[in-house]
Amino acid sequence: MVYILLKYLKYHWIYSVVLGYFGIAISLYLFTDVHILIPCVWKAVSGYECPGCGLTTALIALLRLEWREAWLANPLVYILVPVLIGLILRDFVAFWRKELVEE
Repeated sequence: MVYILLKYLKYHWIYSVVLGYFGIAISLYLFTDVHILIPCVWKAVSGYECPGCGLTTALIALLRLEWREAWLANPLVYILVPVLIGLILRDFVAFWRKELVEE
């Protein structure tokens, strides 16, 4: 299982780097209040918020079990988080089945 997971992470190295960065950045923010997250490029250039603005804040609120604050930051988080988790799990299961057939 661990071998397949490591092989999956190597195969999807871009996902691994992005998820690793966000995992480290959010952990630093949660536990040490160090903020190294990338700001919204759209908001920096135009001055207006995009539909994704507040998603990281909402995700951090969800991790802290602050449901109302997550909703106020960006209600889209309640759709995106389950969908992304489902897509990643579906992709991993397909990869796992392919690896079992090849062995």
